[in-house]
Amino acid sequence: MKITATIITLDEERNIQRAIESLRCSDEILIVDSGSVDRTVELAEKLGARVIEAGWRGYSGQKNWAAEQAAHDWILSLDADEALSEALEAEIWNLKKNGPQFDAYTMPRLAKYLGRWILHSGWYPDRKIRLYHRRKCKWVGEFVHERVQVSGRLGHLKANLLHFTCDSLSEHVKSLERYTTLAAQELASRKAPIGWVQMIFDPPWTFLRTYFLQLGFLDGLEGLIIAYMASFYTFLKYAKARNMS
Repeated sequence: MKITATIITLDEERNIQRAIESLRCSDEILIVDSGSVDRTVELAEKLGARVIEAGWRGYSGQKNWAAEQAAHDWILSLDADEALSEALEAEIWNLKKNGPQFDAYTMPRLAKYLGRWILHSGWYPDRKIRLYHRRKCKWVGEFVHERVQVSGRLGHLKANLLHFTCDSLSEHVKSLERYTTLAAQELASRKAPIGWVQMIFDPPWTFLRTYFLQLGFLDGLEGLIIAYMASFYTFLKYAKARNMS
């Protein structure tokens, strides 16, 4: 079992070193960069990664194209702001030693937000398929929230994939602006009807679900911020989609 780790990048000099240095269990590290103007490519090449420059195909398209360029059939797909925990790296080493029993594997993703590891708020365990055989799997999702679709058997790893999200509120607002636009484009493309009832009631329901039902209050002040931003995301997504239709 040989693994190619793939990362798609655009101006990720802040994150790329941490991600690459966590991938010692991989037999190849492939970076597909879509036009970085910072030191992303320089740092990746210095750390021994193979870098390919490629135009943007959308999140799913870019990740599928990266998998096609890999030297090996087993793909370990990370985002640039993610890294393997030491425990997850050891688990993958053990999987390589004993041989895979499944065609794809999920792993729990643990997020760090404003300096705090978030254990509730609907953010954990947030299982993601990131290790998969490219002949049995593909990325799907045209606009946002891309995911791996599996045509085969699915297994589960126990250790955490680490996700280093926003370090500041301004960074969160900036990402919210980008992702609500993508989510609105997805709604508009489906011609999904969006009424005033949804716009009025869905945002507060999102807050209540995140903060109370998903125990966001146990995440302290950061949990309160996450719940508020989730409700604002819902409202902004709907407002943008209505404006596009």
